[in-house]
Amino acid sequence: MKKLLFLAVVLLPGLSFAQKKDMAPKTYDLVIGSYTNSGKAKGIGVYRFYTESGRTAYLNEAQGVSNPSYLCVSKNNKFVYAVNENDNGEVSSFSFDAKSGTLTFINKQSTLGGAPCYISVDKNNKNLFIANYAGGNIAVMPLNADGSIGQAVQTIKDDGHGPDKERQEKAHVHTAVLSPDEKFVLYTDLGNDKINITKYKAGKDNPITPVKPPFVKVSPGAGPRHLAFSADRKHLYLITEMGSSVVAYDYNNGTLKQIQDITLLADGFKGATGAADIHVSPDGRFLYATNRGDANDISLFAINQETGMLTFIERRSTNGKGPRNFAIDPTGSFLLVAHQYTDNVVIFRIDKNTGKLTDTYNRIEVGSPVCLQFAPAL
Repeated sequence: MKKLLFLAVVLLPGLSFAQKKDMAPKTYDLVIGSYTNSGKAKGIGVYRFYTESGRTAYLNEAQGVSNPSYLCVSKNNKFVYAVNENDNGEVSSFSFDAKSGTLTFINKQSTLGGAPCYISVDKNNKNLFIANYAGGNIAVMPLNADGSIGQAVQTIKDDGHGPDKERQEKAHVHTAVLSPDEKFVLYTDLGNDKINITKYKAGKDNPITPVKPPFVKVSPGAGPRHLAFSADRKHLYLITEMGSSVVAYDYNNGTLKQIQDITLLADGFKGATGAADIHVSPDGRFLYATNRGDANDISLFAINQETGMLTFIERRSTNGKGPRNFAIDPTGSFLLVAHQYTDNVVIFRIDKNTGKLTDTYNRIEVGSPVCLQFAPAL
């Protein structure tokens, strides 16, 4: 009897682990932000995404939202926040019913800068961090318990310019990302070729404070755009829009040390480019980066798990024009690319052994899609 009791105690943790593993969501909500000024989209679309097949089903749409070009979902899955990328610069909040995919407008606030193009939120839903591209500044905006947005409590703006007189005539903040431990906020300045680094403390009048030194410089004219952390949090990857490259850094408690700069372009490539988005696979083994212009492709790199260095694997067409933003589903099985100019989302299956992509030929037809975010479906 004692032996049977001992076996039961030993086996129970395993049973519990299996049950937890089986409880992982098999379906997600896919929230899509678009440019509405094209006249092809009306607002924010919500689709059900099935991780076993890569298929989707339309759920709902929040109409009347002006240019929700980038959005984020709160960590508690109750709210969606979207920038309104217009000259006056605003941000909108919505309550989110993940079961039905319904978005209900709450309120809107000024971002204190024109053409906001990126938004992120901390895990405790205390603050939003917004990159104002035309305004050239980052804005910190407090959140209330009901999900509504308060007036901005802080903005930081860079002076100066880069060598490209047309694209870098002034500061152009392009992204604002929290470090994995949320002790720091890093934001890129395309106009000044910099990654700015600030220390973050929620609840203060000035939640973000520049560290010393407050930034790292990127190659002149590169135009830093988006950032992605490695799974082990020891490395940071930057995609440069104008330079069409990925720059790898060692990351340690708010400090960056460059270790690599690798191109996204094929040998002998000639034509317009515009590198756009960058993400690391959920298992941390692969990195993907998109390029627009005449390239319209996505590059795949293997990540050295010891050093963080990248090794090029392949480059392939995204099967559309203007691959601005893309997302990898939380299971790491599919990669979805939003095409701004061919008005669709193309769904690829990921080979988890090689990282390579295969077109599923599943499509979501939607006007001017430019942002994709996943949220657990309840």
